[in-house]
Amino acid sequence: MKRALSCFIRVISFLVLIFSASAQGEVREIRILHVNDFHGFATPHRPFGSQEPAGGIAYLAALAEALRNEKPSLLLSAGDMIQGSDWANLFQGKSVVEVMNRMRFDGMVVGNHEFDFGQKVLGQRMGEARFPILGANVEGFEALKPYTIHDLVGIRIGIIGVVTEDTPVTTHPSNVVGLRFLAAEETVRRYVESLRNRVEVVVVLSHLGLYADRLRAERVRGIDVIVGGHSHTKVERPIRIGETVLVQAWEHGKALGVLDLALEGGKIVSARGHLEIVSPALGKKDESVEALVLSYQKKVDELLEEVVGEAENDLDGENVRKRETNLGNLIADILRERAGAQVAVINGGGIRRSILKGSIRLRDIYGALPFDNYIVAVRLTGTELRETLEHGVSRIEEEAGRFPQVSGLTFTFNPSEPPGRRVKEILVGGRPIALDQEYVVATHDFLAAGGDGYRAFGEAVKSSKDFALIGGAMKGEKLVYSNPGQWLRDVVIESIRSRGKVSPLLEGRIREGK
Repeated sequence: MKRALSCFIRVISFLVLIFSASAQGEVREIRILHVNDFHGFATPHRPFGSQEPAGGIAYLAALAEALRNEKPSLLLSAGDMIQGSDWANLFQGKSVVEVMNRMRFDGMVVGNHEFDFGQKVLGQRMGEARFPILGANVEGFEALKPYTIHDLVGIRIGIIGVVTEDTPVTTHPSNVVGLRFLAAEETVRRYVESLRNRVEVVVVLSHLGLYADRLRAERVRGIDVIVGGHSHTKVERPIRIGETVLVQAWEHGKALGVLDLALEGGKIVSARGHLEIVSPALGKKDESVEALVLSYQKKVDELLEEVVGEAENDLDGENVRKRETNLGNLIADILRERAGAQVAVINGGGIRRSILKGSIRLRDIYGALPFDNYIVAVRLTGTELRETLEHGVSRIEEEAGRFPQVSGLTFTFNPSEPPGRRVKEILVGGRPIALDQEYVVATHDFLAAGGDGYRAFGEAVKSSKDFALIGGAMKGEKLVYSNPGQWLRDVVIESIRSRGKVSPLLEGRIREGK
């Protein structure tokens, strides 16, 4: 009996070894489907400069399901999903989470704009989500988990989520009180080291932007894939840096990223990917998702179909992060006029979409100005105003949201110079700026609180001896105007109503030169 049992054990052990060797030599394929920077663009829309509609989450959902049926897949989001369009904002992102649940998302990293409705609302949305929402480098928000592990046909995949460290200045500072945003690189390194021996594939879901993702790939060993967002970059084919593959799927649901990985012996042996462009031309819709979209859209339409004026030309809200635009000029002019200021400076990132030629409806204004900001005007010296403009053009290479749209002044800058030395000639009211003179500068409360890193505004107000923050209204000796009772978009609506027709032009307010 003992001899028979010993022989049986040896046979079983031999078979296990053969099976293990065979498994190690087997090539297994998995697929990662990914989106980023959706911003609630649920229905097809015509982008600025295009004649054809793009996007449509019901079309994207049908496409994702078809691709999922071809091989084992994960559906992931790299952040900025719940805020940005009326369809999302009027319901504080609840509509987006319902769609993501219906599409069976497997994971998401929190984006900076997920904080735009405040921590309480974000907690509610996370409680409704049937998928993990990650934020490894966010301290103080316990509901955010650093990573999740998925088992896909026996392949263990570790997914780490990180969000931009600039979040405290790219959402209203009041939205992130008590939170710390740790260095993404050190956070990623720590969790990669923790997961590397526990999983076969390490994925970083990154809301950092493509430039930062490249740096992470160069500096942190052990990352297999970075699925990126934040910079809205159309990465048509995967980028390989060392052993790391980088992907990003554009914006607004206009594309679905597809990345196919082949593994042998627990290691990735090939990575192929592309973008599937999403539009009504695809034909097939997910009817369940479409019904949900339309149910929320009906509510939006009832609220926002009112016509308030007419645009006699297309109003560009898509190039506001890199140059002067006519929509930026219009909004800055309205803001300056309402505050009675000499100058107005706003961040291009506060303008989120274009308004096309024709009837202007409430929905168009809400879509272009989705944030709850109110007008503020402060006194800045010429030196502080110059520093403000320098800051505004300091990250134009990244098309950062801080890029300024202005009124009441013109300036020239040289993007080839180092940040802090780019701004050249500045004219205020047609005259050279006087560095020791004070100017009344209009902006909104986001920038006045130091948002997008505009410290000069916040420091000017806080330097006042009687500075206080009472019920959201800022008061101080350098504060000239503050109306927390009316949002900027409502002021714009009033102005367009009173004008009837608008046709702003490019005027050379911001010029590149030496």
